[in-house]
Amino acid sequence: MEGFIQGFFKFDDYLGRWNLTPDGDPIITHSSQLLPVRQGATPAMLKIALEAEEKFGGLLMSWWAGRGAARVLAHEDAALLMERAENNLSLAEFARNGRDDEASRIICAAIAVLHRQIDRPPFDLIPLTRWFEDLVLAAAQHGGILTVCAATARELLETPQEVVVLHGDVHHENILDFGSRGWLAIDPKRLIGERGFDYANLFCNPDGRTASAAGRLTRQVGVVAEAAGLERKRLLQWILAWAGLSAAWWLQDGESPVSEFRVAELAAAELAKN
Repeated sequence: MEGFIQGFFKFDDYLGRWNLTPDGDPIITHSSQLLPVRQGATPAMLKIALEAEEKFGGLLMSWWAGRGAARVLAHEDAALLMERAENNLSLAEFARNGRDDEASRIICAAIAVLHRQIDRPPFDLIPLTRWFEDLVLAAAQHGGILTVCAATARELLETPQEVVVLHGDVHHENILDFGSRGWLAIDPKRLIGERGFDYANLFCNPDGRTASAAGRLTRQVGVVAEAAGLERKRLLQWILAWAGLSAAWWLQDGESPVSEFRVAELAAAELAKN
């Protein structure tokens, strides 16, 4: 294991520098390399970013300083050492097994802590308008429901409300149980924009089958709007806009965004009732 870690995944510099002991198998994604470790008796996760966006996520984690997010123990360029959740509780499993309302309320509470921080970090943040450029392009190319999504996004972005530093990728796997520290966020993006945006991705998760289940979107809109203090119509608009943006990215990758289209259609149908 040690030779494998040192030879291929390049963790060795940080293991020595930060006095870390491997405590599990490496986890490799398209954007980062992760290794469960211990720093003395403290369980931690060593993350080495492979993409610039992930590096900025590490900066944002450091800026939050454990306020609503996992605490950063060390940070240097692409490498991030953060406290590790050892509890096996999963909000995705909550949502799939009759505890969807509870999962949504937990996530809303975690997001609220992040959004209460009214100062700004000392590095550039990406405005939502830049992200949604991909949806505009996709709508022009593919039409259909994406045209409705893009028009809705334009309306929201032209009338921003309650602008905050955003997490940018809130879903059931990015809010983890840290025991006595509560449910905390990991893996943020570096966005700034209306706080309602951060709740929209919940409705495309934890998986396509759950997201498109009969009555699920309608019920969870009510749960989230109440828990987060959001206006129901505007939340539905953010869901419609986000589902379109997510679909646009899938299309860029040559994939068929069936689930995202379905969520967009459901949100549009709900909006039509207002």
